[in-house]
Parts: sequence; structure tokens; C-alpha cells
Amino acid sequence: MANFEVGEIVRALRGVRDEWRDLQKRSREPGGREFPSRDALGRIVEGLKGALFPMRLGPTDLRHESEDFYVGHTLDAALQELLGQARLELNFNARHASVPAHEIEAQATEAVRQFANALPALRRLLDSDVLAAYQGDPAARSVDEVLLCYPGVLAMIHHRLAHALYQLGLPLLARIVAELSHAQTGIDIHPGAVIGASFFIDHGTGVVIGETAVIGERVRVYQAVTLGAKRFPTDSDGQLKKGLPRHPVVEDDVVIYAGATILGRVTLGRGATIGGNVWITDDVAPGASVTQASLQKAPRGST
Repeated sequence: MANFEVGEIVRALRGVRDEWRDLQKRSREPGGREFPSRDALGRIVEGLKGALFPMRLGPTDLRHESEDFYVGHTLDAALQELLGQARLELNFNARHASVPAHEIEAQATEAVRQFANALPALRRLLDSDVLAAYQGDPAARSVDEVLLCYPGVLAMIHHRLAHALYQLGLPLLARIVAELSHAQTGIDIHPGAVIGASFFIDHGTGVVIGETAVIGERVRVYQAVTLGAKRFPTDSDGQLKKGLPRHPVVEDDVVIYAGATILGRVTLGRGATIGGNVWITDDVAPGASVTQASLQKAPRGST
């Protein structure tokens, strides 16, 4: 049997971990896991998807007469596991603040309770997204096909769940939920983005929607669209400023075609149409149509 000197590698890896923990001012005290788990969040999201859409995303042998039992059992298990993950995030955030354990527990429990109570409204939002995809794609044969097959709908299920967690003060859990979908679909939606009802991402691969983007109702977006930031301001120490409104505002009934890039805190007015492969850094008037040809003809600095 070959000798790989595993003991030496283990000691070297421990040294690297200790260097990193010292640099990040992390405790070296013995203890359990400090961070939420991607695997756990994956299980939780799968359970929540089944609870939200039991006859389509639940188990294959589920029958209508046992639907409520399945939803109740699955939802309780998912919420209990989510509570454990919320504790981990809140404990980690409070590691330098000496927050009493009972306060962490109360905060985590209340956040998960509010999340659970929001699920019926979240299901209604998702129904509007599914219907928008069905109505917006002539290739779609049924709403069931849309829910089962369309990556844009999968991305929105994850986003609606992630955004709820983000609003409840659990941004790390939210980001993990969002990135699980990003890995599966190639659609990158930051959980902080505010997205109205009946949102449809067609095809989807390469879509990027930034943290402070605000999107109205009945908006349709095609593949490779970016709603991104134009500049990244820094503070007096040269550190990036966090949380500034730096992404676009997209009003109701806007259509953005494939490959369009919209950067900065600009507004796309209600009913505007943004053509493929355009680059926009200025406001677009309501009802306007922007194409490559119109941008080439426009005076510099106008859209």
C-alpha cells in the first residue's frame, strides 16, 4: 500500500486553517459547526418546494386525499431544520456582541415563524410567475410543463424563498438558497432584489439581477440580460460601500430582450421595450423602444 504521508498533510492543513482563523479573528475554542450548511439548505428548499406544489414537486406516489398530511409533515420538518440553520447564522453574527442565547433563540424562532406565515402569499406570487411564463411562451403547452421544466420558474421559486429570508434578517441563508438555484440554472438573482408579480425569465441562462434592483409587475426578461451596477463607490479607507442603491429600477410591463445590459440606478419606464444586445446607462422613458439602431442615432448621453 502506498504511503501518502497523510499525517503531515493533516498537520499542514491545520496550520493553514489556524492562520486563516487568526486573520479573520475567529475563535479556536472547541465547539461545533459555526456556519449554515449548503446541504441542509438544499434539503430544506426541496421540502418547501414539495409543500408549496405537492402534486407536482412532491413525491411521485402522493395522492390528493393525503395532500394535507404530506404538506403538514414536510413543512414541519423543513421549518425545524430551517430554525437550526437560522440559529447558526444569528449566533455567528453575534459572536463578538455577547448576545444571550435566549435572545438568539427568540430571534431565530420569530424569523422562521414569519417566514412560515408568508408561504401562502409566496405561493400566490409563484402562481403569477408560472402563469406569466405559460402566457408569454407560445411553446409552453401547459402550466404544469412550465413549473416542471422551465429554469426561469425554478429560479423564481428559489428567489421568492430567498427574498423572504433576506427580509427577515437572514442574508446568508438567503444567499445560499439563491446560489443553489444559480448553480442549477445559470440565473443569478441576488436575494435582495425586489421583484413584482408575474415575472417571466425566458430561457434564462446568463441572467444577472443585482441586490438593489427593483422590478415591477408583468416584466419579461430573456437570456443573458444584466441588471447590474455601473460604479462601486468606496469610503475614505478605500473599502467598497455596501447597500447603496446601485442597480436599475424596472417599472411595470417592461420587456428586455436577450443580451441587454442595463447598468446603474437608472429607470426603465413603464411599458418600455429594450432590444437585444444594447448597453444602457441612462433612464428610458415610459413606452419607449430602445434598439441598437436607435442608440447609434441618439445624441451622446441620451437614451
